[in-house]
Amino acid sequence: MIAKISSGKDTAGLIRYLFDSKKAKDHTDPHLVASWDGFAPDPGRTDDFTATKKLLVADLDLRVKQARRLGRAPERHVWHCSLRAATTDRHLSDEEWANIARRVVAATGIAPQDDPDGCRWVAVRHAPDHIHIAATKVRGDLRPARHWNDYLTADRELASVEKAYGLLRVVRGDRTAAKRPSRAEQEKARRKGRDKPARERLRTIVRTAVAATTSTEEFIRLLSDTDGVLVEVVHFPSGDVRGYKVASEDTTTAGKEPVWFSGSELAPDLSFPKIRARLEAVGPQPTIQPGRRRPNPWHQATAAAERIPQHLIGSDDRASQAHLAAFGEALDALPLLAAAAIRAQLREAASAFERATRSRLQAEHHHARALRGAVRAMLREPAPRDGTALAMFLDAAILVAIAAARWHQLRHHDQQVAAAQQALLHLQAVYDQAAAAPLAALVQRRPPQQTMDRYNHHIRRAVPEHAEEVLADPAVDALTAALAEAEALGHDPERLLRQAVGQRALDDAPSPTKTLAWRIQRFNARPALSSRDRASRSEGAPQHPSAPAHETTAVSPLSPPQARRR
Repeated sequence: MIAKISSGKDTAGLIRYLFDSKKAKDHTDPHLVASWDGFAPDPGRTDDFTATKKLLVADLDLRVKQARRLGRAPERHVWHCSLRAATTDRHLSDEEWANIARRVVAATGIAPQDDPDGCRWVAVRHAPDHIHIAATKVRGDLRPARHWNDYLTADRELASVEKAYGLLRVVRGDRTAAKRPSRAEQEKARRKGRDKPARERLRTIVRTAVAATTSTEEFIRLLSDTDGVLVEVVHFPSGDVRGYKVASEDTTTAGKEPVWFSGSELAPDLSFPKIRARLEAVGPQPTIQPGRRRPNPWHQATAAAERIPQHLIGSDDRASQAHLAAFGEALDALPLLAAAAIRAQLREAASAFERATRSRLQAEHHHARALRGAVRAMLREPAPRDGTALAMFLDAAILVAIAAARWHQLRHHDQQVAAAQQALLHLQAVYDQAAAAPLAALVQRRPPQQTMDRYNHHIRRAVPEHAEEVLADPAVDALTAALAEAEALGHDPERLLRQAVGQRALDDAPSPTKTLAWRIQRFNARPALSSRDRASRSEGAPQHPSAPAHETTAVSPLSPPQARRR
């Protein structure tokens, strides 16, 4: 059930509209279902409609006229709230609508429960699926009504109403959503042949720039170099940067002036202070020791993403929120690295998950340094051509989206749950497309049947709870091919399987077989330990099998591949 609240100056005009059954076709049977005292005159249930309507307006306006003589009446003294049930809900009775109306006027402060000085109000039903509440905002003591934040208080009350009456539970937000484009913005984009208004296009561009940069200076420079985007930097009197504004070159006012948007007008987390806080969480790049291999940033990003579901079941909500924000940045960056055929689907996934990256919980961004650093390192190296690295990351990303939806659901973040679930659909679709070629190539390298039978035995021993599902999956050929390559590199297949299973749970994986194949593939990029190394490691401190020797936490500032100069 949703509420729409407005205010006005004309009580008679509102009552005339609510009881009109000639011009408004959906006003089939207008009548009162409740009022401030239960005895208000009902124009819908009388033979003399005009006289009864005048009497009702006079009763509603009585205190307004008294307060006006004292100079205390509010200028917009009419309070109007419409309550509408979902089309799938059952039709509520007049008595049920009356109870709902009383709950709403009490919750909003129009007529608090057991307050004899509450405002005068009536609830009018003129259609099966909704009612209108009309009130005058002057209390019995001739003071203005205390209805501050009435939309939010009404919305919270309606959430309880839905539960009590078994109605459709409406997805509700927490006021952290990005502002939607206005009707005028949408019409302007349609006239110009654009699929999205300037506000939404600029939001995507700014989010991508944040994901690709390591400092606020680089962020501003990258935006300024992006084709079709105007940037204006706002400074304090001291000369320090206060904020920024962006505009699209193709969207202007009637006077041909740019339509500017500040970062916070694009999304709450795109204000300059919040961007700076996120970029400060990208520390300096660690020095690589001479003779040591440079870590693969794609593998690092995948390992960091695979750890996110484990972080989300922890007790540190601020750290969890930071990991979700960093994962959102990773999705924003992926279209810059993917083949043209799947970029649109990746952008849809990033756009959907954007809502799941914000909540009322304050993120402590330093917890997600590893993923942020790896993503920026990915952008500064040529993307792998065979698509294996992207498929690995997307496989992990699907598990993150599932975990994110569950995390938000436990905290009653309804809009974020819906966003994570929508992103999951896009991620699954793009994964199927991106993984097809790498998996087919891997299957072509499957070992002889005798070797496969031996690996099947290893799988039953190392993955007993998923063994039958894994062996029945056609992708098992890809897994055995990965195990064969691992064994050729000196790895012990069964030991590697146990490491892959122990790394992260497989319960949520759409295909445990494919997930294991990607993990084995990632392990193959690291040299196998000798028996002496394994012995020395077992004597020392335990090390997680997925943790590489070095984790890149930041990279030197460079321009991402999609930046263009005007």
